[in-house]
Amino acid sequence: MTADLLVLLIVIVTALAFDFTNGFHDTANAMATSIATGALRPRVAVAVSAVLNLLGAFLSVAVAATVAKGIVRLDAVQGEALLIIVFAGLVGGILWNLLTWLFGLPSSSSHALFGGLIGATIAALGWGGVIWAHGADGVLTKIVLPALLAPIVAALVSAIGTWGVYRITGNSDRDKVNEGFRWGQIGSASLVSLAHGTNDAQKTMGVIFLALVAHGTLTKNDEMPLWVMAACAVAIAAGTYLGGWRIIRTLGKGLVEIDSPQGLAAESSSAAIILTSAHFGLPLSTTQTATGSILGTGLGKGAEVRWGVMGRMTVAWLLTLPLAGVAGAICWAIAHVIGGLPGVLVVFALLIALSLVMYLRSRRDPVDTSNVNEWPGDTPDSGTEVAKDATPVVEDGERDVSAGSPAPETTNRSAQV
Repeated sequence: MTADLLVLLIVIVTALAFDFTNGFHDTANAMATSIATGALRPRVAVAVSAVLNLLGAFLSVAVAATVAKGIVRLDAVQGEALLIIVFAGLVGGILWNLLTWLFGLPSSSSHALFGGLIGATIAALGWGGVIWAHGADGVLTKIVLPALLAPIVAALVSAIGTWGVYRITGNSDRDKVNEGFRWGQIGSASLVSLAHGTNDAQKTMGVIFLALVAHGTLTKNDEMPLWVMAACAVAIAAGTYLGGWRIIRTLGKGLVEIDSPQGLAAESSSAAIILTSAHFGLPLSTTQTATGSILGTGLGKGAEVRWGVMGRMTVAWLLTLPLAGVAGAICWAIAHVIGGLPGVLVVFALLIALSLVMYLRSRRDPVDTSNVNEWPGDTPDSGTEVAKDATPVVEDGERDVSAGSPAPETTNRSAQV
């Protein structure tokens, strides 16, 4: 096995590792509201989402084409130099994904990937190595503009939908309304998962395509290989099934207290926007879209919004592109200074070490199915529904949620699947 081939294999493995982190980082986008309202049990929710992410990855390659051909000027670099840029960008994206997961912040995996690639490209080729704007293509048109518009449009659509739902059902029996909308949430959450696979899995396909072009295995005009599509689909589905419980808790319980009608409105608006962007080849941030939709449901209902949590999310969104870019640039510099295969191996070892550190740190304050529906510091109210296989929320002082001690049984009124 030649050194070039080994570098290519490391890049592909790293790309699939990013796809895996993308899966568990973004599970919340589809399933946080369904878990929060009790429409689906946590484990059932992530299993359904994993299967539909797998299927969605095969529906389109429009987003993959944007990633593969619309960020780096392929005529300016080739061979091992391009492979190292792609590798460094992936490492930057993975590290940012893991860091935001550790803090339970639903930041954009898409922007982490793009930031890493852009930072590594600038470090290697200068500002001219990135396609910033070229007609309808380029970073500004395909990435920055959708990032600004997606959460605003999603919030507006879901706010209108939520307001309409409560107007229509205002005189109906509340328990029957909630039970009916929980069934509706199963369909809408499934559609978001399908849309997520259609949009997010494509990004890793595009990166692997870039690596294959750099190696000379493909040309930039070739079609996407089926094995690349299958590998990326499996990787994102596996990550989704793992369940990013820390981020699920933030989106499901930390931003707005969600009832079933709100959950259906949020998921429906998210799915519509994500599928539309995938059709036009826009690598949209599904995280920002889902968060905007959830925020909109709170505004549409007139419910309390935790603006402090929203503020932390916004800061994470603003920092994602530049800080992932810095990480990508540093990784490229390390690999470049050492040179060749040894440089790639050093950065790969650094990635494994930092990933392990963050995982071990997360175990000090674990979040899983037992406490995913408990927001620290909250006390239960009459409108809060709890998932059946989650540990019930009880009054402060009866249970330390971080300690994992058992709590007295409470009545659960959720109709679940």
